[in-house]
Amino acid sequence: MKRKKIIALLLAMSLTTLPLAGCGSGPSESSQPPSTAASAEAETVASETASSEAESSDNASASDEPAQNAMYPLPTAAEDADIYVEPIPDISDSFIRGMDVSSILAEEKSGVKYYNADGTEQDVFTTMAEAGVNYARIRVWNDPYDENGNGYGGGNNDLATAIELGKRATENGMKVCIDFHYSDFWADPAKQMCPKAWVDMSLEEKSDALYEFTRDSLTQLLDNGVDVCMVQVGNETNNGMAGETQIPNVAKLMSAGSKAVREVSESCGKEIKVALHYTNANDYDGINAILYKLASFQVDYDIFALSYYPYWHGTFENVQNVMKNIQDKYGKETLIAETAYCYTTEDTDGFGNSVNEGDLLEAYGATVQSQSTALRDVCATASEAGALGVFYWEGAWITVGDVNADNSPVWEEFGSGWASSYAAEYDPEDAGQWYGGCSWDNQALFDADGKPLESLNTYKWLKYGTNAEPAIDMVNAPTVACNIDSEIELPDTVDVVYNNRALNTSMPVEWYEEQVLNIDTSKAGSYEIYGRILDDNATSDKPTEVCCTVNVEMLNYVSNPGFEDSDTSMWNVTYEGDKNPTDFQQKEGDAHTGEYSFHFWSESDMDFSIEQELTDLEPGTYELKAYFQGGDIDADAEMELYTKLGDTVSSDAFTAQGYANWQEPTISAIKVTDGTLTIGVHIKCNAAGWGTIDDFTLNKID
Repeated sequence: MKRKKIIALLLAMSLTTLPLAGCGSGPSESSQPPSTAASAEAETVASETASSEAESSDNASASDEPAQNAMYPLPTAAEDADIYVEPIPDISDSFIRGMDVSSILAEEKSGVKYYNADGTEQDVFTTMAEAGVNYARIRVWNDPYDENGNGYGGGNNDLATAIELGKRATENGMKVCIDFHYSDFWADPAKQMCPKAWVDMSLEEKSDALYEFTRDSLTQLLDNGVDVCMVQVGNETNNGMAGETQIPNVAKLMSAGSKAVREVSESCGKEIKVALHYTNANDYDGINAILYKLASFQVDYDIFALSYYPYWHGTFENVQNVMKNIQDKYGKETLIAETAYCYTTEDTDGFGNSVNEGDLLEAYGATVQSQSTALRDVCATASEAGALGVFYWEGAWITVGDVNADNSPVWEEFGSGWASSYAAEYDPEDAGQWYGGCSWDNQALFDADGKPLESLNTYKWLKYGTNAEPAIDMVNAPTVACNIDSEIELPDTVDVVYNNRALNTSMPVEWYEEQVLNIDTSKAGSYEIYGRILDDNATSDKPTEVCCTVNVEMLNYVSNPGFEDSDTSMWNVTYEGDKNPTDFQQKEGDAHTGEYSFHFWSESDMDFSIEQELTDLEPGTYELKAYFQGGDIDADAEMELYTKLGDTVSSDAFTAQGYANWQEPTISAIKVTDGTLTIGVHIKCNAAGWGTIDDFTLNKID
């Protein structure tokens, strides 16, 4: 967009100033601070933005009240605990140790009770505050109800709910971040649906409505004593906001929301920071492009907040680089607005989980200790990058009822599941098909019965850590393959990970023999065998158990048999002439399975071989197969699958039968005695002949 058009659009984005009720007499005429003029070059926009905001940002930081909860002071030394938390000595006491609490009211209405560590029922906000939580994040939807007043679920997070939750957070010494979704239901990168009441509005009308909704909602929150210190103008707005997807339109809406926050803030004499919220923190270039566009359209905000779930959004190093770029290049503060990790892979409410066994990172298991370590590491990453802090997403959203019971009536009535059936009218493509319970219960910081996990205390232990005896946190469960009719060979040791991550080692294991004897290796199948770790230093009488998965199958002894791995060094290709007529081709249509195959074609006659030498084979009888398709090959061509056992060569010839007409040459009764066997394919054919070879298989059949 040309510079004149940008300036014209910015001038058109001014909004009518309206009087405020409650906390002040009204905004000043200059409630929105001036911004740097847009530039055609990203670097210029970024540097000017950073420069123009650096002084005000520094002053704001210097005058900020500390974020720590004055009612519940943080520890001043390491405390004894059953889990280990590595200290972060340089972390500030003002570091935001936040929690999204949006579902709590719906949970309690559904019958959920929360307890303290001693098992005594207690206000969950008190329990969280005692554990170091100093900031509550609360989402707000415009109108999450159908025409009959039935809630859409997900907490039914209207303004009244936010006020009630915000008051309880404030009463327990927490500051509050209000997360406006500007939707009647979930807003995220996949969907940014317009509120029902705004659907037929023009952009100008919608901008005015968003301004008024933000101003009026924030005023009511403050009038009810909620200590709002941060407002999110939108939620995960990578692809739009309030039904708008074009960047100029989204920028106009954001500016309207920001303007409302600035006016309420000035009228009340209270500093309230404006945050914009995005996800895909793993996409450095994508985030940088968003920042440039925000600067180009002069959107007024203080904080660029990110969702960062370590199992979805890349490495700690990368998110640090993203945050540093935001701060250094664009002069904005940063924040992790959402993060989480699981303490179990069990499903406690019968609805399924968003994060399962396959999502786990190598560094963390599905344990309370690993959950704590993951949260600590996210906080350390944010602190080292100079971010304001971290919000844990929905740490109190646990199951209602029983995993074996039908909980749908409760989810429907009180909105404690992620969506009710009533949301189908508003969100037919998603909620209309998948409404039900909570998929986040296994990532909560409370167990299924409402008792706090010790990982909830991670926040208060960040600076000084804990004193905890070394203990095994998780075991890297092995998987072994067993050929049909062969003896199972289980590992003698397993790799273990300790709570402090400093004593990781291999330890001997004793497998339960009766389970091994119960496996029938005469047929294919997958089995689990349990054993116990032999730990002389264990402080508990209960042994640490480990599970080994045994896959009984017809094993293929060929390495990279379908060429899907990028390392093809185990295959030796030889050819006659100056030019190699072969390649490892990525083309799914020419592969027998997968995407890759061994391909040949040349404008001159061809004579080539591809082979692999196998060693350490068990003595026995084997069978070799491969798949071939090809065409335009003369009848006198020489094409064969072969094996070499010392000086003995065996082969099976094949012919070209056309595209996708796969031939399966086979060599049986291969007697291996010394453990070494060479397998391969040799082709000698005319120019312009073509074909692909794929899926070598060598099985031990006796």
